[in-house]
Amino acid sequence: MEIYRGKRLKIEKKVVTLPDGEKKERVVVHPGGAVAILPVEGDSCYLIRQYRFAIDEYILEAPAGTIDEGEEPEETAYRELIEETGMKAERFVPKGWIYPSPGYTDERIWLFLAEGLSPSSEYTMDDDEFIEVLRVPLSALPGMISGGTLVDAKTICLVCRCLDRALQ
Repeated sequence: MEIYRGKRLKIEKKVVTLPDGEKKERVVVHPGGAVAILPVEGDSCYLIRQYRFAIDEYILEAPAGTIDEGEEPEETAYRELIEETGMKAERFVPKGWIYPSPGYTDERIWLFLAEGLSPSSEYTMDDDEFIEVLRVPLSALPGMISGGTLVDAKTICLVCRCLDRALQ
């Protein structure tokens, strides 16, 4: 049974059969897919400092965004990188995908390393986003994770998937 349908997500209440055969009622959030991008230039990368209303804080994270209907993940990565950083990339290297919170949502986030960066004339930030672009040394990323500066799960996973590149 559908509980809610919005522009980006649907919330559903359903009866599920657990592995032991027992039936339970559960709520599942279906937000659609998303991408996260680690834009790399030389020995640095770009992260964004973005306000997130759900936690009422600014956090550091990788540029990311929702896959529009009919869009492929790489197309979304191209668009979101421009929207959030003002840069475009020559190459997007796929780094797999993750389930960020499979206990209540089926959301899948595709991860990309972006290389060959240059300024884009298509830059238009969404009017409801408050973003600051920061250049960060790649060598600082592991310490930012272990020290708690990076707390965004998709960004941590993305950095870990790109760590071979980050430590070169």
